Amino acid sequence: MSYDFHVGQKVVCIDDKFKHVSIDQLIRKGTIYTIRWVGEYTHYVDGTFIGVKLAEIHRGNDDGPEGYGAADMPYRASRFRPLVKDKIGALRKLLAPGPEGVGEKKVRKKEEV
Repeated sequence: MSYDFHVGQKVVCIDDKFKHVSIDQLIRKGTIYTIRWVGEYTHYVDGTFIGVKLAEIHRGNDDGPEGYGAADMPYRASRFRPLVKDKIGALRKLLAPGPEGVGEKKVRKKEEV
């Protein structure tokens, strides 16, 4: 999956469930946030992923009973999607014709002899 996120962008949380974690991770499904950082992040337990940090949340040090010692660890970008203000307009873009010849069926004209 590709992520086209940028700093200052509004996103909405689509996944606030964390397996095997009992500590509140602060994000809420359906809530809108602002990205303050986006990039590749490597965590020694979770591996490498594209992460985002949110302007509304500073996670602090992850040094609790289930913590891994990370400072202000980002959330996986897959937990968010860009906020779409004009949903109908976004759907119209999907239906708009592309460059000439792209996605069009070629129909052979009937020849007369």
